[in-house]
Amino acid sequence: MQANMWISKSVIAVILGGGAGTRLFPLTQNRSKPAVPIAGKYRLVDIPISNCINSNINRIYVLTQYNSASLNKHIKNTYQFSNFSSGFVDILAAEQTPESSEWFQGTADAVRQSLRHLENVEYDHVLILSGDQLYQMDFGNMFRTHVKDDTDLSIATIPVTEKEATEFGILKSDEENKIVSFVEKPGLDVLPEWVSDTKEAMQSLGRNYLASMGIYLFKKEVLLDLLNVQKNDAKDFGKEIIPYAIQGLKVSSYQYGGYWTDIGNISSFFEANLGLTKELPEFNLFHNDQRVYTRPRMLPPSKFSGTTLLNTIAADGCIIHAEKMENCVVGIRTRIGYGTKVFRCYLMGSDYYETIEDMGFDEEKGVPKLGVGDNCYINNAIIDKNVRIGNNVSINGGSHLENSDHELYTVKDGIVVVKKDSIIPNGFTIG
Repeated sequence: MQANMWISKSVIAVILGGGAGTRLFPLTQNRSKPAVPIAGKYRLVDIPISNCINSNINRIYVLTQYNSASLNKHIKNTYQFSNFSSGFVDILAAEQTPESSEWFQGTADAVRQSLRHLENVEYDHVLILSGDQLYQMDFGNMFRTHVKDDTDLSIATIPVTEKEATEFGILKSDEENKIVSFVEKPGLDVLPEWVSDTKEAMQSLGRNYLASMGIYLFKKEVLLDLLNVQKNDAKDFGKEIIPYAIQGLKVSSYQYGGYWTDIGNISSFFEANLGLTKELPEFNLFHNDQRVYTRPRMLPPSKFSGTTLLNTIAADGCIIHAEKMENCVVGIRTRIGYGTKVFRCYLMGSDYYETIEDMGFDEEKGVPKLGVGDNCYINNAIIDKNVRIGNNVSINGGSHLENSDHELYTVKDGIVVVKKDSIIPNGFTIG
């Protein structure tokens, strides 16, 4: 209990909302990256916030500057702490001030510009997190190691393979876990120089390189000094602040061995969601202690009629008459008609229900009902919120499709992403 009180009083968390999220387009066309729905009922930002709450860190700032309206609404409706608690989750949006007329120029610049909002809060350490990663981590263990070793900066690292290493910032540490060097996305030709002692279990899997997870735990005075404009005008943590800090400060690696994935593009987002449908998913939504929190919507249970379900998870409030669904994630209030077959899809669902009267008006106007109609075939696709798909529609994603962007949908890496609020008429074919 004392340890929990210690971390709650010592640490504040800052979650970086990211930039425009162009690699997640069109999911970020009308919302910020942290507000993108995941696993049928959550938002991406719920992951780092839940990890913080489960670690007894309940003073949390979320930094954002793009399409932040839906994110503001979600956080306001979700994270309300007791009047007798010092906990909060606050949005800090980019703003022009007398000191700065520019928007956030990078991760470090975002934190630098937000420091004035932290002046009235007492803290000794700052935990910097990304808003677009999927993982379950106890930051308490990282914090206790950080304090015990009297480290200026702790960086969470994860062992990766040779193939993965070229996509990350790679660190090299000594036998005391002190980081001695750092390289951003090294080429295959120099990788042998960056092998680290990742312990026997990881080495047996070919995971010989330490990748930065983009999770940083700073001593307060160290962070303030590094971000001091007079001393350092660096814009980015990974490219500038970390290499600079390694030269003169005690920077340590905190090795994490669990599941972690960076959701930076449509392909990684899609696979992370479909990974939840496995018999034993690497990200465990059914964990007693590492719960994922989100907005309580008070929806009814989902209803299935005559549907064969294989490795499929469904959120609340769905009405499903589909013939078959396999390897699917089904979001809140999803409606699917008779005879429809859905494979390897993430259907995000709807923000509201249509009444019987609404459906009658739809029919009179020749507009498909909200949801997916009858006798459709949908494969390898993401269906964004509030989409209307008519009857006898065929959407067949796959490697045979080239990357392209259309009014109603986008194709990326063979994945068809039907845009939010799109209307797909009867008989329409994609792929």
